[in-house]
Amino acid sequence: MNAAQVMAHCKAPLKMAHGEIKGKRGLISLLFGKSAKKKFITPGVAFSKNLPTDPKFIFPDANEFENERKKLIAKLNEFAQKGKEGITKEPHSFFGTMSPEEWDIIQSKHLDHHLRQFGV
Repeated sequence: MNAAQVMAHCKAPLKMAHGEIKGKRGLISLLFGKSAKKKFITPGVAFSKNLPTDPKFIFPDANEFENERKKLIAKLNEFAQKGKEGITKEPHSFFGTMSPEEWDIIQSKHLDHHLRQFGV
């Protein structure tokens, strides 16, 4: 992914947290999602490199960095403003049922992972 694509990619999980993107749980997520969630929400455990990405979170046509950056910042502000009340009750496509606090931790770690990836 280039930098613009990563900005678009980072916006997608925030949309999922608000119920704007719905995911379908597959067999792998039913078998391993709960244990993976436990690992990812553990303090001090960062996302590993080269984890699989949900195809709904890949944006090959995103190539205008500044535009995608502005959209991501707007979505982050919306996520912060809506708070717990804005979080969907729908399960995450891989981790399953998540509390608002778990959604928050996952969002923070995901964004941190990609910002570090690009040295920001």
